[in-house]
Amino acid sequence: MSYNLAELFERVVDVIPDRTALITPARRLTYRGLDDRANQLAHRLRDLGVRAGDTVGLQLLNGTEFVEAMLAAFKLSAVPINVNVSYVERELEYLFDNADLTAVVFHRRFGTAVGEAADAIGSVEHLIAVDDGSGVDLPPGAIDFETAIASEATTRDWSGRSGDDLYIAYTGGTTGLPKGVMWRHEDVFFAALGGGDPLLDKGPITDPDQLGSRVQQHPMVQLFAPPLVHVSASWGVFNGLFGGSTVVLASPGGFDPAAIWALVEAHGVNMITVVGDAMMRPLLDHYAEHDDIDASSLFALASGGALLAAATKQQAAELLPNVIVVDVFGSSETGTAASRAGTAAESFSADVRTVVLDDDLHPVEPGSGIVGRLARCGHVPLGYYKDEAKTKEIFAELDGRRWVMPGDLATVEADGTIRLLGRGSGCINTGGEKVFPEEVEAVLKSHPDVLDVLVVGVPDDRWGSMVTAIVQTRSRRAMTVDELRAHARHDLAGYKLPKMVVPVDTIVRAPNGKPDYRWAGHVAAEAHEHAAAQSDVR
Repeated sequence: MSYNLAELFERVVDVIPDRTALITPARRLTYRGLDDRANQLAHRLRDLGVRAGDTVGLQLLNGTEFVEAMLAAFKLSAVPINVNVSYVERELEYLFDNADLTAVVFHRRFGTAVGEAADAIGSVEHLIAVDDGSGVDLPPGAIDFETAIASEATTRDWSGRSGDDLYIAYTGGTTGLPKGVMWRHEDVFFAALGGGDPLLDKGPITDPDQLGSRVQQHPMVQLFAPPLVHVSASWGVFNGLFGGSTVVLASPGGFDPAAIWALVEAHGVNMITVVGDAMMRPLLDHYAEHDDIDASSLFALASGGALLAAATKQQAAELLPNVIVVDVFGSSETGTAASRAGTAAESFSADVRTVVLDDDLHPVEPGSGIVGRLARCGHVPLGYYKDEAKTKEIFAELDGRRWVMPGDLATVEADGTIRLLGRGSGCINTGGEKVFPEEVEAVLKSHPDVLDVLVVGVPDDRWGSMVTAIVQTRSRRAMTVDELRAHARHDLAGYKLPKMVVPVDTIVRAPNGKPDYRWAGHVAAEAHEHAAAQSDVR
């Protein structure tokens, strides 16, 4: 047995075949049932000609089919490719071509765009559609998912799999075209999928045969709110499955706090995973407004993919005092790099494989205040798919070890913990000073009337870049820049305070809750131009 992800999952299945693995509004599957359906899909893909190393696109909303399709690809030593469900035809054409897709599994509502993109590039040979009741016409040649697997065998007649098999996670959307991060199965298992230690209490396994003994005797029930096409969610799901958890998925599409709390009550959920404040704040607000919600089964709230503001964690502690709040930091390039729990901590604890390196690629001295780049070694990706230039930019060999440095800036506190500052690409240079949007956003969110906020820099003749806050309030009342500056002045230096506030009805974010800074930049620029024009008129 190897650290191949399909083999590892099959080992768990053999230990707990009758335990519930997945619960969705449409279907409930045991571990054996999930494995059987994945085997059936893998057989059908093999019948269609999908072979080891081929890439299979998944443009799917949350449901059992997403997990089944990932497992089916792993079983064949094929490579599942996450396809953002928000992409339009032009973006799909780029991704289908860049990822060299052989087949696409998609929800029927995306059929028109999928069919047009597949026709445009000409290399996608097979289309498999999951019926979602949308009634959208299927592209020519597409087959129905359930029909495709109905007559296939559930046997495991697979060979040639290994921990060296390729897994690719596509990332991008805020800083350019999507990029495929290439991992070996063994590396992503240890870096992002728990390494056989889902509760972080026993340490990673040292032999794949040990995984069966690590399965939880009493399964944890974990609910994942983000879209599985974003790796922070799909990695969390597989982390849970490798530990024998029961995974609950909400109705696909959108984020409904009422529905999430209903699932907590219905299934005795122990842990909810979200992406940052954009999901956590509405979830907590709904709980605060309804005193009849039974959250007695819940013991953890976790965020991955975006950090929680201190005010959000404090709100959680006040509303749910017996629940642990956990921030998990990482990226498609690093896996899980660091974590923090509780409300007071502003810095992250990390293992010896995560460090901060200065401009000379030396470790930053704790307490020095030097800002460097977060770096991780050990189980790291192979690089970017078909992008050698970007691979050389992000990955480096130092002292015989391979490091990945995706661009997160940080410093090291005197106690050795890591304080994250933000992505270097989003840093605002104003009057010669550097401002990290995430730091300002976290402070502004502590204002009781601020529901959500994004901070960007707008070109300015005087400052170089003007710090601008795009603000969504709870009550939709207008907030002045003086009011927000006064609130934040105790926690932020004067140059970090916003010089302009732009009110909006809704902050635009990606479906997984991550900020859309390009949208915010356009909104801020328009507001700046309007203000300048009004000033000229006066």
